[in-house]
Amino acid sequence: MRNATPGTELLDEIEQLLRTRQGDDALRAVCELLHGGVGHYDWVGLYRADEGSRTLTLGPFAGEPTEHAEIPFGRGICGQAAERRETFLVQDVSKEGNYLSCSPRVRSEIVVPVFREGRVVGEIDIDSHALAPFTDADRAFLERVAELVAPLL
Repeated sequence: MRNATPGTELLDEIEQLLRTRQGDDALRAVCELLHGGVGHYDWVGLYRADEGSRTLTLGPFAGEPTEHAEIPFGRGICGQAAERRETFLVQDVSKEGNYLSCSPRVRSEIVVPVFREGRVVGEIDIDSHALAPFTDADRAFLERVAELVAPLL
């Protein structure tokens, strides 16, 4: 069932899932849970970051396939979030000059860096087909999810 906003119940499900699954299987299940659990999360992916090569590499995801399997730091919303080490919330991607289009249906995006021991080790990337659907609740929720998946990236 897809909810309008993420909440504690979904976080509890993610925590339970991470206790019972390992590696990419767990990460894929988290992507599927987020994709299926929140109405405006139309594509959910996890990127692994390599700070040495300054590259993001697509890991598990849920939604339509994307051609953006590798993204350099600084390029697109994902690359900017990795480079600046901060969450990027873009309510209208058509107004973003440095946007990498994954699908013509994507209207907004939120990208949350995943940190481990002070380093960016990955990102949660969520695309929405709706304009301006993301709230502070999404940001807080996804930043908590980033903490939970950090050991697996």
